[in-house]
Amino acid sequence: MRFLIYLITFLLIAPNLLAEHVKVIKRTEFLMGTFASITIYDAKYEKALDNCFDELNRIDETLSLTKEDSLANNINNKELSDEIFSLIEKGIYYSKLTKGAFDITIAPLSNLWKNGFSTEKLPENDEIQQALNLVNYRNVYIDRDNRIVNFEYEDMQFDFGSIAKGYSADVVFNTLQKEGVDEALINIGGNVFVLGNRDVNVGLQDPFSETGEIFASIMLNNKSIVTSGIYERFIEIDGIKYHHILDPKTGYPFINNLASVSIIGRNSLDCDCLSTAIFAMGLKDGLEFVENLYGIEAIFVTKDKKVYITSGVNLKLTNHDYEICDI
Repeated sequence: MRFLIYLITFLLIAPNLLAEHVKVIKRTEFLMGTFASITIYDAKYEKALDNCFDELNRIDETLSLTKEDSLANNINNKELSDEIFSLIEKGIYYSKLTKGAFDITIAPLSNLWKNGFSTEKLPENDEIQQALNLVNYRNVYIDRDNRIVNFEYEDMQFDFGSIAKGYSADVVFNTLQKEGVDEALINIGGNVFVLGNRDVNVGLQDPFSETGEIFASIMLNNKSIVTSGIYERFIEIDGIKYHHILDPKTGYPFINNLASVSIIGRNSLDCDCLSTAIFAMGLKDGLEFVENLYGIEAIFVTKDKKVYITSGVNLKLTNHDYEICDI
């Protein structure tokens, strides 16, 4: 039996942004259960870096489900801030768009599996069924005029963990822009956002190798890339691996031939929601779904090391064990 703790970095970043005379400033802190790293390619923006981490700490306090007094734990039938309410609406939007493949109310189920990962023990089937009774975005009632949300069942809960990193990356990106920063690299637990008009070479983590080993690279500017993969967090019991990407319909990890899905777009929150949902759809349906989304691209890696990309992706393979294929 093996328990793999959450991999901090899904992507190996190789920036080619700065001139030799520019001093780089970088800071990394542990927030939201992961590492948040911001690199700015101009040392005069130290204050901007401070402001970004002030925002990240504020978001951590607001969205934490482990802190009883956080706003995330005090939502039902209460007037909410514009920020929290808009996040909930975004979560409901993607739950509807993906027909529940992504479900913002999955917290009771994900919390159950998190406990299983920490104890290296599978949840009991009756526990899973009880949790599933609380997972359904259709049982959320929204009063937009008063910014109030009501749950059908008292123990329902939003999983802000599924969107917090993407939202945080967007907040940092916008904060840096307002501060006048031209070039920066944001990495919130693997949610990567490149700020700047010059390309950054982003290496994609090999799902079957040690952290930091890449299988391909892609050039990005002013875009985010987010990866969901079965290697990120799992338990192995009796030779069977149970990963962390859960099916809101069955209560168990999704079963398909995908090892990872990377989503590229101009909004990290969108990429966060979509990476989970599109992984859930599987290769064929996921590819078709992404091709119908404006401004979104995707990279699919299967368990037999086949790579499938949407029409706007220019990917360079660096590991010859992989091959780019067409469906």
